Amino acid sequence: MLLNTYLHFPNGKCREAFDLYARVLGGKVENVMTYGEMPMDKPAPDKVKNQIAHARLAIGEQLLMGSDAPPEHAQPVSGFSVNVSVDDPKEAERIYKALSEGGEIRMAIQETFWAQRFGMFVDRFGTPWMVNCEKRQSMGKAA
Repeated sequence: MLLNTYLHFPNGKCREAFDLYARVLGGKVENVMTYGEMPMDKPAPDKVKNQIAHARLAIGEQLLMGSDAPPEHAQPVSGFSVNVSVDDPKEAERIYKALSEGGEIRMAIQETFWAQRFGMFVDRFGTPWMVNCEKRQSMGKAA
């Protein structure tokens, strides 16, 4: 079984968002299809024909998928965050800075009791993120 996050972007921002995510996270955007390229009985309306009906971003073995939400289906995002976990605090700071630019900071990146660095934000496309660089935990003492 594979679980993937699927993001829906208002205002035709999927391509721009996925290009940024690929650049910052070191992934590759694959399988992009516009509404105009979809095999449908009726052609897509001009206002959406160049918008993304489906895109897939491969980051190593992980996938992030998304599309441009038709205006009648666009809703504010709530109830989840996309989490990025890394091993290096400097990498956590780089990702946080790059993806949060122009967005809304919910928690500045900082040290916490569980993490060398942790921060939360909503990016300029409306996607909520968490960047996490956990502290190395000792396994405890053997009995």
